[in-house]
Amino acid sequence: MSRVQLALNVDDLDSAVAFYTTFFGTEPAKRRPGYANFAIADPPLKLVLFESPGGGGTLNHLGVEVATSDEVQAATDRLAEAGLHTDVQSGTTCCYAVQDKVWVGEQASGRWEVYTVLADALVEPVDAATACCG
Repeated sequence: MSRVQLALNVDDLDSAVAFYTTFFGTEPAKRRPGYANFAIADPPLKLVLFESPGGGGTLNHLGVEVATSDEVQAATDRLAEAGLHTDVQSGTTCCYAVQDKVWVGEQASGRWEVYTVLADALVEPVDAATACCG
């Protein structure tokens, strides 16, 4: 299973969760302080919301969720062979989950991650924005 991830900054998490719950007809898969994610089956999408008062309506980052660490490694190899700079993070805590991932792209034009979730995490790193999201 693969699906595109869209991570958005929102001004008011409760309002955004209410809107996307209605829009996609599904409840969040995970909800933590200042954070929510939806695992939407149709269309296949991982929608991630970060509460960011004053920064709402902006893109946080993009990603592709894959099923295994082997798929992350295959993407890393393919992207590196194509000449893209890869930033590999293994066993990192991000979005309240332990993940293996690789980042590509520039901050100005949009960073993409290819990642797999290894386990749930109850806490985020102190500075989640720099620890896991680019």
